[in-house]
Amino acid sequence: MSKAREIFLEHLGQTSPFPFMIDVDRAEGVYIYDKSGKAYMDMISGVSVNNIGHRHPEVVKALQEQLDKHLHVMVYGEFIQDTENLLAERLTALLPDQLNCVYPVNSGTEANEAAIKLARRATGRTELISFRGSYHGSTIGSLSISGNEVKKLAFRPLLPDVRFIHHNVYEDLAHITEKTAGVILETIQGDAGVRIPDMAYMQELRKRCTEVGALLIFDEIQAGMGRTGKMFAFEHYNVVPDVLTLGKALGGGMNIGALVSSAQLLKLFTFNPMLGHITTFGGHPMPCAAAAATLKVLSELDFDEVERLGALIERRLNQHPEVKEIRRKGMFFAIDMACAERVAKVVERCLELGVITFWFLSHPYSFRLAPPLVISEKEVNTALELILQAIDETQ
Repeated sequence: MSKAREIFLEHLGQTSPFPFMIDVDRAEGVYIYDKSGKAYMDMISGVSVNNIGHRHPEVVKALQEQLDKHLHVMVYGEFIQDTENLLAERLTALLPDQLNCVYPVNSGTEANEAAIKLARRATGRTELISFRGSYHGSTIGSLSISGNEVKKLAFRPLLPDVRFIHHNVYEDLAHITEKTAGVILETIQGDAGVRIPDMAYMQELRKRCTEVGALLIFDEIQAGMGRTGKMFAFEHYNVVPDVLTLGKALGGGMNIGALVSSAQLLKLFTFNPMLGHITTFGGHPMPCAAAAATLKVLSELDFDEVERLGALIERRLNQHPEVKEIRRKGMFFAIDMACAERVAKVVERCLELGVITFWFLSHPYSFRLAPPLVISEKEVNTALELILQAIDETQ
């Protein structure tokens, strides 16, 4: 065993018994290169993080410029910093008027933790409603509002007063009542295997939350930032949440999350109590610089081309008889196969052929694709040939 592998396996905490074990040397565009020089096409974008590819020149430039100025100078909220301001200016310019205030944090799960607090603070209520099949993170609060019981059981007891309803089931909306502080929903469920709600359902959900005074929280940590063919997934549904959580692709490869709401709601963290939400490294100038650059790149992206290439991938893969179903929105895919064993074999063979695909925590019958949104048609066709080869060779 190499020294690098020994350190990785013995001195770094492991998330699963089956890591991919790519010994990364560098990454550029849609490719990751290992220490032997082998290239891998990253067709999952680091699990929906590298939506604009690896080391996008605009992100690299912004990081280099900020590095020459300063790193951390103060806990969030005390000093005026250019990169925080630029991030807030660019992000709110892309959002509806009522989502006009940004609280930058360190990750998507921290954004969801803050959203839980904001819902309870704003309403004076305690009940939270989430959805079966949901995934919102692995901290105690985020795990409490996630729907995978297998992942939760070992860590109970979790937050009390959390109720789960069925995704896209109209009758269950009656469970949202005057006792409900907030309803949190992945606008498009990711970990459950790309579950796409009906437009009418989303509009009824918005209506119900308004009727009872519950905050509607959309978790777009995975589905946002262009992944579904629009800048934000909620734009597909003609609804606007009270609270939006972001992460993953927001930082262009840097670690950042964001809680977005109205200035009126976010000011509730300022008083009674003061410092109602605090973070030392939230709003760090380096991730904020990267995020501001990422927003510029995404705002100039041709989303018609994203949709065209997404449809091309869906059409080509659907022609294979072993593919049972594909669920897609933009460049967000779940590809169903006959069983979990088939999925595992395909993912493993793809890796051997130099294409990174992945699976879903809560839906083992599907494999995941989420290519960089800047991928070319030539690169799409190269990846498709290798994926189809992997399916054929593992039958």
